[in-house]
Amino acid sequence: MHAIKLREPGGPDNLEWVEVPDPRPGPGEVLLDVAASAVNRADLLQRQGNYPPPPGASDILGLECSGTVAELGEGVEGWQVGDEVCALLAGGGYAERVVVPAGQLLPVPGEVDLITSAGLPEVACTVWSNVVMHANLAEGEVLLVHGGAGGIGTHAIQVGKALGATVAVTAGSADRLDRCRQLGADIAINYKEQDFVEVLRDETGGADVILDNMGAKYLDRNVSALKTNGRLVIIGMQGGVKGELNIGKLMTKRASVAGTTLRARPVDDKARIVADVRERLWPLVAEGAVRPVIGQVVPMSEAGKAHQALEEGGVFGKVLLSVRG
Repeated sequence: MHAIKLREPGGPDNLEWVEVPDPRPGPGEVLLDVAASAVNRADLLQRQGNYPPPPGASDILGLECSGTVAELGEGVEGWQVGDEVCALLAGGGYAERVVVPAGQLLPVPGEVDLITSAGLPEVACTVWSNVVMHANLAEGEVLLVHGGAGGIGTHAIQVGKALGATVAVTAGSADRLDRCRQLGADIAINYKEQDFVEVLRDETGGADVILDNMGAKYLDRNVSALKTNGRLVIIGMQGGVKGELNIGKLMTKRASVAGTTLRARPVDDKARIVADVRERLWPLVAEGAVRPVIGQVVPMSEAGKAHQALEEGGVFGKVLLSVRG
């Protein structure tokens, strides 16, 4: 098979489409013929040499994919050869074939086509596990999503609205904010021109749940933006890794701060998240209340161009890599 391999850590030009050995499924695993994968910011970090795969995971990039079941490993039940699926991966998605634990498979939902479904597993599991399973977003609460125009953000907007929350987002241009409104965002904040703490205080009194991709840069302001009993969940470090936390402010609000990752979780933990996504979120996707938002589709052999597009920041939604051109 062919796959994207990293010649050496560095820029997008270091990604090469080369021939590699075919993987084989072990017990409890499934082999997929990949239709498409998707580009996530974690892939960019791995390409740069800053985010190695967890022990035992493929060193090929790619944290999600869609495809067709080609072979079942020993003991796998509930799936058949030929099933069209999408999958959450620890690595290996930038390839024509990939092996995945059976518990990390999801059926292609509703009317979503096979290629498009490649952009769902990572964002769905990230948003659902953090906003719903961890932060327990409830109907009538306020959800603030930083980076509303990205893959995570566009998905989180729709999940928040489907659950009956008021959704606020930050983004860096009027056009991107307008598109966030079209997805259902109630409050659109230009982070280059407005202070999200002040806007939320004026509009809603604060946020009950904040989904944050910035980390250190926004830490103090995020705590200031929380309501009493608010929950801040940090899933990214685009704004740095070390910040100052005002414990007094946090305690006064009886608020909480959590930092989470998805990729390095144990297989059983990922299977638990995927099962909850399939039971509670997938019906919303199947009925169209939550839909994948795709900004670009690039041939997988040209993955470097896709990485460059994501780094330049002009894409709204997800960037997909299609094996079929």
